[in-house]
Amino acid sequence: MLTATANYRLITQNMPRTLETTATRQDVARQTENYLEKIGDVKTIDDFLNDYELFNYAMKAHGLEDMAYAKAFMRKVLEEGIDKQDSFANSLSDKRYREFAETFNFASFNRATTSFDRAQQGTVDKYLRQTVEEDAGAKDEGVRLALYFERKAPKIESALQLLADPALLKVMQTVLGFSEATGALDIDKQVAMIEKRFDIEDLKDPEKLDKLLTRFTAMWESQRDPGFSIGNASTFLIGGGVTFGIGGDLLASIQNLRLGGR
Repeated sequence: MLTATANYRLITQNMPRTLETTATRQDVARQTENYLEKIGDVKTIDDFLNDYELFNYAMKAHGLEDMAYAKAFMRKVLEEGIDKQDSFANSLSDKRYREFAETFNFASFNRATTSFDRAQQGTVDKYLRQTVEEDAGAKDEGVRLALYFERKAPKIESALQLLADPALLKVMQTVLGFSEATGALDIDKQVAMIEKRFDIEDLKDPEKLDKLLTRFTAMWESQRDPGFSIGNASTFLIGGGVTFGIGGDLLASIQNLRLGGR
């Protein structure tokens, strides 16, 4: 059986082929064909929300599949759009909602919304990537976390974003040795502790990001297999052994914050 590191590298180094293979899978191909055939006929928010298959496809593409049931919540996201800084989507800390509202910007473009590429092939591309990550997670959750982090990393602008996203946080907890025991600390102190030990700008450097995720997958493997050696993955140095974390109550409060502006 391949290690988490080997699986992660196998997928990322052959990502175009992986996506192509996923696209031709029977269930995925059927759902994608249905989406592309019908999405252009969607002219209103009601049309969108009332078509179960189309809406669920779009939600999964943006990593929001678990929220597909929350139609009233998503209606508010779509109706208020993103143009106003205090709109509902812009007020949420989770940027996936803003991205969804930007892709399906009925508030600004009304009936023309679904004619744009971002609502058509752009959404298909996101759906395929989400499917690849889900398939990887079915075999090894650590690989899915690494793939998710790799996809999100270039747009991470602050330590607060890491704290607010449980999946991103899990990767950093593993790499840096975060402890949940400090989750009750003031959020500003936790942010300061992260920034002292880790330069967020490093996430925009492909080489440094690769080293971080190599270390993560190796440490993930070692935590689940005591006989596994981290080996060369441990050469990624992150300035010390300080531990910190975030508790459930704080995570809930973070969801009320808006990260990084518009």
